[in-house]
Amino acid sequence: MPVFIDGPTRVAAAGDPPKLIEEYFGRVNSGDAGVSIARMQSPPGWSEPGQRPDFDEYTLVLRGTLRVEHGDGAMDVKSGQAVLTRKGEWIRYSTPGSEGAEYIAVCIPAFGPDSVHRDA
Repeated sequence: MPVFIDGPTRVAAAGDPPKLIEEYFGRVNSGDAGVSIARMQSPPGWSEPGQRPDFDEYTLVLRGTLRVEHGDGAMDVKSGQAVLTRKGEWIRYSTPGSEGAEYIAVCIPAFGPDSVHRDA
């Protein structure tokens, strides 16, 4: 039987200024440990600590620009573009542009605060 999701659950976000995370599927909203799917809205100037997660993250930018720093440099992912970051690789997300960003993040297995391994 199909599982209907009436709406997302807001999840606390790391970084400053705060971004909005709306989880549709994942540990919090649907009890799924295998995958999480969330809509993110980050304001201009948002950044979070670097991380070395235990999951692959597939990110599709819907609006604005998401900067992805990694071990070999950085890339800007713009509206209509996507990026895949692999588990175990160091990454850091930010939205330094004046319009912030809106994007969909899919994590396999599901995102969890114990599996993101943020920098101190």
